[in-house]
Amino acid sequence: MIRAAHNGVNRGEALWYHAGLPLELPDSTAGNPMSAQILDGKAIAADLRETIKHRVAERLASGQRAPGLVVVLVGENPASQVYVRNKQKACEQVGFHSELIELPKETSQDELLRLIDELNGRDEVDGILVQLPLPEQIDEDAVTERILPTKDVDGFHPYNIGRLVLRQPILRPCTPRGVMTMLERTGIDLVGKDAVIIGQSNIVGRPMFLELLMARCTVTVCHSKTKDLAGKVGAADIVVAAVGVPKFVKADWVKPGAIVIDVGINRLDDGTLCGDVDTDPVSEVASWITPVPGGVGPMTIATLLENTLQAAELHAEQHA
Repeated sequence: MIRAAHNGVNRGEALWYHAGLPLELPDSTAGNPMSAQILDGKAIAADLRETIKHRVAERLASGQRAPGLVVVLVGENPASQVYVRNKQKACEQVGFHSELIELPKETSQDELLRLIDELNGRDEVDGILVQLPLPEQIDEDAVTERILPTKDVDGFHPYNIGRLVLRQPILRPCTPRGVMTMLERTGIDLVGKDAVIIGQSNIVGRPMFLELLMARCTVTVCHSKTKDLAGKVGAADIVVAAVGVPKFVKADWVKPGAIVIDVGINRLDDGTLCGDVDTDPVSEVASWITPVPGGVGPMTIATLLENTLQAAELHAEQHA
């Protein structure tokens, strides 16, 4: 559900929107001081999963098989185990065939690469996801490059990144693609907008740059050596924060009316979660903002499903 401040009403007299239908604001949120409209990742992800579920049902009705995703987990990292369970649950919700392969942390790189080779050769496997991080004896880049590009549902293979550079994307990195889906929900034309990305990681910052550039934004990527970061953020129509520092982006940095996308998720000493944006004060300045939790995170998993379905459709075309 997207909570939206409706033009022409006082602050706090927001409307709730779901599937484009305005609903009356619950009393519990009356008087909420936020002026920014909320990009609710949970609601958008739920809509995307419903679309995927419908397309899977159409595949089955036409005699095609369900998309298949295999997740490989090496070791017993607690956070990774949670992520993997969430991905399996999401697969079940949309009717995918999912398989989890758990390997001991002592697994060698050669053993993992042989497993990937086996999965590459299985026709019923459309997507292969090796959960990161991997134990120190395994080179993550070697693993990423061993997965067939057409089964690389994470979108990290150099082939898929290269196609994104050339504006010919097939399987795109999940978090940046999910962010673009969220930006589409604002209904705002992105062409010509000035965008700033804080963070240059291979997982978010760099592919996010390519996604926004493909949408014809003018994009600046900022990092630890960037001069006058606040000034650059203050000139941006779109701010994507992916730096991994709690409440890093302050309200006085943000241009009034900017769209603020918070990719970060950080656990504070008191156990609460927050993003890379100082949400409450920034919400008084921005026009749209993503919450943490419940913003970009759910979209990453939903986009993984979207990529897996796309991979299945590509494989069906190849074997037609």
